[in-house]
Amino acid sequence: MGATATLALAQVAKPAASEPRSPDGKRYTAQPLVKNLYFADPSAHVFNGKLYVYPSHDVDAGIPDDDLGTQYAMHDYRILSMDRPGGPVTVHPVAIDVKDIPWATKQTWAPDAAYKNGTYYLYIPARDKDGVFRIGVATGKSPTGPFKAEPQPIKGSFSIDPAVFTDSDGQSYMYFGGIWGGQLQRWTTGRFDPNAGDTDLKQDDKPALSPKIARLTPDMKQFAEAPRDVVITDEAGKPVLGGDHDRRFFEASWTFKRGGKYYFTYSTGDTHYLNYAIGTSPYGPFRYTGHFLMPVQGWTSHHSIVEFKGKWWLFYHDTQLSNKNYLRSAKMTELTFNSDGTIRPINPFKD
Repeated sequence: MGATATLALAQVAKPAASEPRSPDGKRYTAQPLVKNLYFADPSAHVFNGKLYVYPSHDVDAGIPDDDLGTQYAMHDYRILSMDRPGGPVTVHPVAIDVKDIPWATKQTWAPDAAYKNGTYYLYIPARDKDGVFRIGVATGKSPTGPFKAEPQPIKGSFSIDPAVFTDSDGQSYMYFGGIWGGQLQRWTTGRFDPNAGDTDLKQDDKPALSPKIARLTPDMKQFAEAPRDVVITDEAGKPVLGGDHDRRFFEASWTFKRGGKYYFTYSTGDTHYLNYAIGTSPYGPFRYTGHFLMPVQGWTSHHSIVEFKGKWWLFYHDTQLSNKNYLRSAKMTELTFNSDGTIRPINPFKD
């Protein structure tokens, strides 16, 4: 698809018997936003009164699955937009390709975006020329690109899954990190250690590896400070332990603010939950509060949460159309809250 294409959401009500079903016979809570291309890790934002989604663009590179994510061979970004939930989804032309990022070589994984003073920023994780994941930034004058990459990645950046949160005072922060293929476990000394292991610290009785946060400079292109740990605590205020795979951080940071509270959300990876923890500062600590999305079809779970015209929306992905872990489809569904600020858990299946 070289030109912009408009694709309708497949959300029309059908008799239950004719609804798409998972391999084990379950009906899906939501349908893919796009059906002829594969998009994952959807980072949603509201710009100019419209919803824009910044996903990774899954492709079939013929690479078998492994625990380091080699099969996720994405190489470009295309932005999705819609005027309203449930309305037509526009798939825009390629916004940037890895060949146009001077410092990067491959695997343009889950991105995020931001806007400030007339410029749109696309934050890109990718492998550098040494095979190490870094995070770079590209800029443009339209929310859909094209974007021009900075010649070097952000100084001091590492690992994957950038998520930029702008607080009500205008200050922006980047959350980032992911274990296993995301290499976070190789940075515990402050330097990249290629021999540090492929998973985590393997210290189940000690605090789990933490995602990172760094305040951004006013130009949104660099860290204004050294990255800090984002500590997720249990109900007693102690850090969640590495062996607690139902609660510990794996990847997919996303932060939003509601009712004066900061919600840090993330994926547990190998246990396939999306979790949230609540704090009183963008730096945390964040107290673990619960799961808000049960396991989807497929190995990975990665998301974003955004408020649009008075309602909150969860964007996520699954493998409904392909049943292959590396060919995923972005979806959205409404997110609702209880009166105490807790999130009502979502089942990605109707039954």
